[in-house]
Amino acid sequence: MRDPKMNAAAIQSVEPRRLRRIALDAQGLLRNAPFGRGRSGAQKAIEHLGYVQIDTISVVERAHHHTLWARVPNYRQVHLEQLVRAGKVFEYWAHAAAYLPMRDYRFALPRMHDYASGQTRWVRSRDKKLMSAVLRRIEQEGPLRARDFETPKGHKGGWWAWKPAKRALEQLFMEGRLMIAGREGFEKIYDVPERVLTDDIDTTMPSPDEQAAHLVDSTIRAFGFAQSKECVYHRRGHEIRKDVNRVLRARVDAGALVELRCKEGDGTYFASPEVLERSAPRTQSRVSLLCPFDNVLIQRDRGKRIHDFDYQLECYVEAHKRRYGYFCLPILYRDEFIGRMDCKADRKDRVFIVQALHFEEGLRDLEAVLEPLSETVSDYATFNGCDRIRVVRVEPRATLAQAKRALEDQ
Repeated sequence: MRDPKMNAAAIQSVEPRRLRRIALDAQGLLRNAPFGRGRSGAQKAIEHLGYVQIDTISVVERAHHHTLWARVPNYRQVHLEQLVRAGKVFEYWAHAAAYLPMRDYRFALPRMHDYASGQTRWVRSRDKKLMSAVLRRIEQEGPLRARDFETPKGHKGGWWAWKPAKRALEQLFMEGRLMIAGREGFEKIYDVPERVLTDDIDTTMPSPDEQAAHLVDSTIRAFGFAQSKECVYHRRGHEIRKDVNRVLRARVDAGALVELRCKEGDGTYFASPEVLERSAPRTQSRVSLLCPFDNVLIQRDRGKRIHDFDYQLECYVEAHKRRYGYFCLPILYRDEFIGRMDCKADRKDRVFIVQALHFEEGLRDLEAVLEPLSETVSDYATFNGCDRIRVVRVEPRATLAQAKRALEDQ
């Protein structure tokens, strides 16, 4: 039996700022071009992070493109579609809709099986007859979109009414009987897996131990260190928690992982020994403007614990109750989150509107922040198809004139 006193002694204490830098470096946010540039850099970023979340909100560039832009110089929106069509990444579900590395396809199979068998509920369509007809048509005709199943003019109802067919398509997709072969704009193109997957893709169902090991590996690789609950963020359930805990404990026993603790009450983290053997990653005088769904902050509780940054996405909050704005972007300077920016891309007039810029209390050197912030906001405006910047509001108010000069007069 394990000696509890030996457990306590084995847990290493790590200074908060060092832990924060390890996390940010693992996320590709401390160094320039950590994954390379352009399309190949985007592929490596997704493979390292494990997934990039997809979101429909488009007041600024959508989440999946934004997350890659923040890490990959010369990233362009077309690169992601090219990677899908080249069979390097695929769309499925992490904790939400996401792009995942194609090499990890087999680890999506347990979720697909759970939906197909009814063990996990995803009821988009209960119409088995309609689902069979939709699937058969794609098998025979090739890739199709939801609009290809619209009701013909003059025909009332029927199988090909858009909403029922769309639900059937999504149910088939979640069950793994259809895949996303690409998109036109933001519209999905569905096809059967046999025409999307290449022959070298492993399609064998992973064992529970393999699935747990994959969750541990991918989480610690992407975050630098992780708690047990963070490893199962994408796959909830009592059994997978037990499997992950067993993998973590076995690796600690074998010396492949070490246990860390930072603040009292935060719990135990797991990391590879090499992480602590290296010197703390250095920071640069640079600003990263992140998406609300960015991997580094999507687990909000972790963001509070590691980065001391309490973030809430307020687009789902009633307008009069919002504190910061509809779609605030977290602002990272060096290794600290120093603010948030609510903005909107007016693509018609090519104006990037900073509706509200909030600096965190205790920001020590605004002058040092404004120059790199100006460069990043300018680059992001260009990425959003805008060539002018307009600043409306800044908090604290006393910094408005200074911030307007830095951001607008470029």
